[in-house]
Amino acid sequence: MRHSNWRGCSLAVLFVVTLPLHRTAPGADQLFSRIAFGSCCKQDQPAPIFDAIVDSRPDLFLMIGDNIYGDTEDMDVLWAKYQLLAGQPGFQRLRQACPILATWDDHDYGRNDAGREYARKAASQRLFLDFFGVPKDGPRRSRLGVYSAHVLGPPGRRVQIVLLDTRYFRSPLKRGSSEAEPGEGFSGVYRPVTDPETTMLGGEQWAWLEDQLKRPAELRIIASSIQVLPDEHGWEKWGNFPHERKRLLRVIAKTDAAGVLFISGDRHLAEQMRIEPDASGVDYRLFEVTSSSLNRPSGRRTKAGTRFGNELNRYRVGLTYFDINFGMIRVDWAPADPVVRLQVCDAKGDVVLQQRMRLSQLQPGGQ
Repeated sequence: MRHSNWRGCSLAVLFVVTLPLHRTAPGADQLFSRIAFGSCCKQDQPAPIFDAIVDSRPDLFLMIGDNIYGDTEDMDVLWAKYQLLAGQPGFQRLRQACPILATWDDHDYGRNDAGREYARKAASQRLFLDFFGVPKDGPRRSRLGVYSAHVLGPPGRRVQIVLLDTRYFRSPLKRGSSEAEPGEGFSGVYRPVTDPETTMLGGEQWAWLEDQLKRPAELRIIASSIQVLPDEHGWEKWGNFPHERKRLLRVIAKTDAAGVLFISGDRHLAEQMRIEPDASGVDYRLFEVTSSSLNRPSGRRTKAGTRFGNELNRYRVGLTYFDINFGMIRVDWAPADPVVRLQVCDAKGDVVLQQRMRLSQLQPGGQ
């Protein structure tokens, strides 16, 4: 094992990392009815929410970014932080309970808000693939970036998982001030980039994505580490590159990709969103669920103990949830027209936010 400098990691943690990442790989013919996901896990803080995730009996868990907080150019430091996550008892139980698929965000990539300019991205990619047990002969071992796609389940009930890489190729962000005053619902330090030559995914990943969306599947879960739909806030989001978000929606429409759902993380809050066809250009409603954080909540505490934050989002459905949480996509395949539930669950596994629709509503012309 080439990661030789462990920076004080215990022998127990070293032993854990020699075990398989999960008990079994996702099965092509297995029925996937419960797909859980989450983001933003501080590896050096307790994460009891993993127990609630295991208790929810997921068929698959998606780690969609900030899986650790590495923030370094020293790969020994980064690897040691992965070992702290590996040593979390709840994470050990999760990886024995179900398969895990993953992509990264900025902190496990290596630097806060970083894109293609991060100098150690190739080395960081190798550590990411090692930690998540990606086969040595897998396609991600021979290409730049950690993006991947998987079609799971039997014919007629297939779920496609598309894990995007919003870091390796992304152009630099643009900082700018806002005229908004506190309490008006605007926040953040980034403003939209208008140069059409800038990119979120890079040419090769864009071509790959279009090809993947042509593959047959009844339900498609596109995982983006950063939010896709929101416009108003000034933190990281696809809206910082509006031409790239338009391209994403055009690719979905161009390929006639039915059943698309977006999931995202990053924000240390949870919310549900919906965009109508006249705003997206896709011939059915698109939904997004943001789930964050697994163990590092945000928002202000009121005297009653409630976490609160005021942020505008024209596409939000319902309220924003600021305590620790994980996401869940539940699919009831039994009816002729399956029922899809997009959920945010709290630290105990109770549902706090939900959108519910029929699978037919995620088809062109669906209402």
